[in-house]
Amino acid sequence: MSDAQAQKSNAFQALLELAGRSKHFARGLPAQVAIKPHWSGIGFSLMGRRFVAPMDEISEMLEVPPYTRLPGVQPWVRGVANVRGRLLPLFDLAAFFGSKIASQRKQRRVLILDRDDIYSGLIVDQVYGMQHFPVDTFSDDKVDLPEALSPFVQGAYRQGENQWNVFSPAHLAVEPRFINAAES
Repeated sequence: MSDAQAQKSNAFQALLELAGRSKHFARGLPAQVAIKPHWSGIGFSLMGRRFVAPMDEISEMLEVPPYTRLPGVQPWVRGVANVRGRLLPLFDLAAFFGSKIASQRKQRRVLILDRDDIYSGLIVDQVYGMQHFPVDTFSDDKVDLPEALSPFVQGAYRQGENQWNVFSPAHLAVEPRFINAAES
């Protein structure tokens, strides 16, 4: 056997030993777990209940900005605020549904609906941020909801003890009573 052949054989043996040691010390791959599809939305509370709005219906969330009251509008219209140079009408969502905001002022937040010709801020009790639910926990049931809210809720997700009602701001935006905020 020539020196060149011996070197090739030794190199090949070294690679075989290295591969064997690698296999011996390698950890197993994590078990493949079936991944459940999830639905995500923006969680918030209103009137003592938890809601979640579809991600594509809320453009942003912010603290309640200073606003100017408007004359001649429905009592649930809080006023108009200047948000980055745009006038944002603010609506008290609980008052629209005949109730009251239940949270402290510093907890209240505004969910901004910005689609088509609608640019509006919906004042809610509190925002919980993004929420993720396995799609198999969805139910069409509308349990324990005031009748006024029912047309804007498409069902609910269960997460432990909590029921998260799926609220659609887009449906609210086409509601004639909401669109006509002028005092009758």
